[in-house]
Parts: sequence; structure tokens; C-alpha cells
Amino acid sequence: MGDLSRVRVAGPLEPYALGFAGELRRQGYTAVSAVFQLQLMAHMSRWLASEGLGLENLTTDVVARFVAARREAGYTNYYSDRAVVSLMGYLRGLGVAPAAVAAVADTPVEVLLDRYGCYLSVERGLAAGTVEDYVRAVGPFLAGCVAGGELALAQLTAGEVTAFVVARCPRQARGSAKLTVTALRSLLGFLHVDGVVDRSLIGAVPSVASWRLAGLPRGLEPGQVRLLLGSCDRRTVAGRRDFAILNVLVRLGLRAGELAALGLDDVDWHAGELVVNGKARRIERLPLPADVGEAIVAYLRDGRPGGALDRSVFVRVRAPHRGLTSGGVTQVVVSAGRRAGLGPIRSHRLRHTAATQMLQAGAPLSEVGQVLRHRAVQTTAIYAKVDRDALRTLARPWPGTPS
Repeated sequence: MGDLSRVRVAGPLEPYALGFAGELRRQGYTAVSAVFQLQLMAHMSRWLASEGLGLENLTTDVVARFVAARREAGYTNYYSDRAVVSLMGYLRGLGVAPAAVAAVADTPVEVLLDRYGCYLSVERGLAAGTVEDYVRAVGPFLAGCVAGGELALAQLTAGEVTAFVVARCPRQARGSAKLTVTALRSLLGFLHVDGVVDRSLIGAVPSVASWRLAGLPRGLEPGQVRLLLGSCDRRTVAGRRDFAILNVLVRLGLRAGELAALGLDDVDWHAGELVVNGKARRIERLPLPADVGEAIVAYLRDGRPGGALDRSVFVRVRAPHRGLTSGGVTQVVVSAGRRAGLGPIRSHRLRHTAATQMLQAGAPLSEVGQVLRHRAVQTTAIYAKVDRDALRTLARPWPGTPS
């Protein structure tokens, strides 16, 4: 099953089969996975020949037609758009297939959202993920402003803005509701600056009711941390990687995106520090505990693929061996929590765990805030609630209870 030489590619793609096989090996595909990819290539080549098409016709639309034809033919694997990503990436990289063309905005809402996204990225300098979140959050508002196929924003009133928030936010989680009002204020500011509306309507967006420091950080207990780390089978590549990831999150409280962004050059072994690319593009240095460093070294020496495609510290176990995304880091935590029998756990809960562990070890709140890289003291103050020993000194006896 893993013999690449047994896969015969005939048709327009035949001259590129050998090179594609070599590229699959370079990216770390197993022999079996590489055979599946070559079989997909062979099918696409036969389909192109049957349709009278050449490589110059392999546009995004034609690729979509091939994928649909593969599904209709009854294939039970490699029949989605994602399945052809590696093959099309290789052909486009050689310049023998047309470059992928981004979808063109054609509705009034899409056109305005494109302009708004460019404004956030270029004028405001927001990160790509933040731009995507804002654009997605205000989409429903603009969709409700369409009348007769056109955006009717010139006569937008404060009452309409308020009515949208009052109708939408109660159905959302608190975090999503706060994003909605924040993004909507941003959009209304852009519309005013851009001359779409003649006056600022930012004041018409009501605030989401929330009480700062009302919640209680839910960190893991020491026994639960041991179960989480113990769920990683360090005899395997995935286990060594996951063990190192969980150690970094539990001990240093990194966010999922910060850990995903760690590069090999961000580990200063001589100084014993990590360089962290945090929120708002802030770059800070954290001390690297010895046990965390040992876990990372074990993974780098006997786990991280030698043919990794970038210099990320933590990369995918399966090919192509690219750096993990923040979603991939979160999935590592979720899977470990399930294996340990702890239920659904997200990476941010390990950030809370790091904070509570530091407090239990006697660290003051100011030091906890430095490690977590909080900008405001009030952000760290919530962890005072979990410092039970300090709270006992403040508690007053219940009336009638002997002191």
C-alpha cells in the first residue's frame, strides 16, 4: 500500500508526479498518506483529460468542479476542498497552475466589510485575527440595513442602532455580546469618518452589563495537573510534544496564540528565558523553569520532525509538518483533558492554573501580574479571590460564633 512506484499518473499531470512524490516526502508524509495523495493526483489528471482541460485551466472553479465530480463518482476519501490543498499548492508553486483567486466582494455588504477590514488593518494596525472577529461581528448589523438590494445607511438612526443591540446581545454569551458592541462602535466610527453617515452614532450603542471581578478563576488542583501531564504518553512523538506544551501552559501561563507563535529563536538557552510575542504585539521575556526546559529539550531532540517546514517550536505531528496554530494548541489541551478524565478543558484554564499555583507558592499578586503580563493591576486582582489563606485573615466571625 505504501509503494509510490505502483501509482501511475497519466494525462496532463504525469510530468509532475515524480516531483510531487518527492515534495510529499520532504513535507514528512508517511508512505501510505503519500500514496493517497498520488492517487488523488492520478484521478485529477484523468478527469482533466476527459474534460479536455490542461493545467492552465486549473482555476479555483475548475478544482471545485473536480472535487464535486469525485464525490459524485462515489469516492469515500479525499473528496473535500481541503484534500487538494497540497497538490494545488505544489502545482501553483511551480507556476504551472493559475494562482488561487480570492473571492471578489459582489454584494453591498461584502464591499463595505472589505473596506472596513482594510481600515482596521491599515489605519488601525489591528492583528489579522482581530480584524476577522470585528468584521464577522458587525456583519449581521449591516445585513439588517439592506433595503431593495442596497445598503441604506445614510438615514441610519440612533434608535435603529440601539434596537439591534437590544435584540441581539441578550441571545449571546457575555464575551460575544461585548465583542458585538465593541465592533459596532468601531464600525460606526468608521462610517462617520468615511462620510457614509453624517454624524457619529457611537453613543447609541449601549454597554453590555458586566461586573468586573465578579467571576472566580477556575484553575486546576495539583492532583488534576498531575493527571493532565500523566495523560501524555512520552514514548511517542505526540506525547513528548503535548507534555512540553502542557508544561509551558501550566507553569508560565502563556496564551494559546503566544505558545503557537514560539519560534526556535525565541528560546534563549544561555539566559534561561523565553521571548514571548504577546497581545498588542508586545515582546516580553519570561524565565524558563528547568523542568519546562527539560520537557522542551526532550521534544526537540526526539520528537520534532527534522524536516519541519518552519521554525516554530511546536509543529504538527502529521504532515505537512507546519507550526501549530492557536486552535491546534487548544486541541492539545482538550484532548489531554479528555484522556485524564477531567472533562472539557481549554488552554486559558491552564493560564488560571499557573496564576493560582504561583499564589499558593507565596508569590505576591504583583509578581503574578508580571508573569501573566497584565497591563493593569485590576486584571490580576481577581486572583486575590483564590488566595484562601490571605482571605481567612480578613474574614469576620459569624454573629454568635465564639471567636
